[in-house]
Amino acid sequence: MIWIIFNRLTQAVFVLLLVALVAFSMFRFVGDPVSNMLGQEATLADRESLRDRLGLNDALPVQYFRFVADAVQGDFGVSYRTGEPVADLIAHRLPATLELALVSAILALTLGIVLGVYTAIRRRGVVAQLIMATSLIGVSLPTFLIGVLLIWVFAVELGWLPSFGRAGVIQVGDWSTGLLTLEGWRSLLLPAITLGLYQMTLIMRLVRAEMLEVLRQDFIKFARARGLSQRRIYFGHALKNTLVPVITVAGLQLGSIVAFSIITESVFQWPGVGLMFINAVYFVDIPVMSAYLLLVGVVFVVINLVVDLLYFWIDPRLKTGSLAKGSRA
Repeated sequence: MIWIIFNRLTQAVFVLLLVALVAFSMFRFVGDPVSNMLGQEATLADRESLRDRLGLNDALPVQYFRFVADAVQGDFGVSYRTGEPVADLIAHRLPATLELALVSAILALTLGIVLGVYTAIRRRGVVAQLIMATSLIGVSLPTFLIGVLLIWVFAVELGWLPSFGRAGVIQVGDWSTGLLTLEGWRSLLLPAITLGLYQMTLIMRLVRAEMLEVLRQDFIKFARARGLSQRRIYFGHALKNTLVPVITVAGLQLGSIVAFSIITESVFQWPGVGLMFINAVYFVDIPVMSAYLLLVGVVFVVINLVVDLLYFWIDPRLKTGSLAKGSRA
C-alpha cells in the first residue's frame, strides 16, 4: 500500500508541474497586464519600470521556475488589478466555493446513488420511469439555463429563496461560513442544486446501469437460491460490486464541480474563486488566473488519489493483485 501511495504521489507531482507549465505559458500570451494597470497614457519608461518590478522582462524559464518555487510556498504573486496578494484573495473567497462544492457533491452522491438503486430495483414501476424521464432535464440542459430557470421559479415567481449573493455569513475563526444560519442555507440552496444537478443525474443513470448489470450475474442468482433477503442481496452484494466503476466517474465529476463552479457562481453572483477567475480574465490578472488553474489541478489530483485508494477498500482483490505485481518487480 505504501508503494501504491508513493507511486500515485509521484504521478500527482508530475501532473501538477504540467498544469503549472500550462497555466504559466497560456497566460503569458493573453493580453498585456501593464496596459491595464497603468492605462493608455503611461509613458514607456513607466511601462518598462513596472515590467521590471513584476519580473516580466526575465527569461521565460526563469519566470517559470520562480513561479513554481513561489507556488510551493503558497505565494502566487500580487494581483495586477487590486495589488493584494493572490493567496489572500483566494483564502477570502475559497470558503464560499468549498461550501458550495461540498453541498453540491453531497446532494449529487446521495440522491444519485439512492435514485439509481431505486430505479434499478423498481425499473418497471411508474415512479422509476418518471424519474428516468425527468433526469433527461439534468443531462440535457446547460448549467446556466438550469440556474436561470430555478431563479425564475423559486426567486421571482414564488419568492421563496434569494436569487443571488451569499447571505448569513458568520466567522468561525479564520473561516467564513453560511452553513450555521438559516439565511446562509437559503442563499446556498439554489446554487447547490444548479451545480450538482448534472452530476446527480449522471451518477444516478450510471448506478442504475451498473446495478442492472450486476443483478444479472451468477453470484446474485446463487445468493437468491440460498434464500438471502432482498435487502441483503441488493445492498450487501449488488451495490458493493456496483460502486467500483461508479467511483471512477463520480470522482471525476466531483472534481469538475469545483472547476465548473465558474458558471454557477457567475449566474448567482456567488462570491467564490470561480467568480474571482471570471473577473481576473476580464482584467487580464495573470497571477489570479494562474493560481486558479493550479487550485483546480490540485483538486483533481487529490480526488483521483482518494479514488484510487477507495478502490482497494471496496475491492480487496485489487490490493492483492497490486501487491503481487510489486513483489514480482
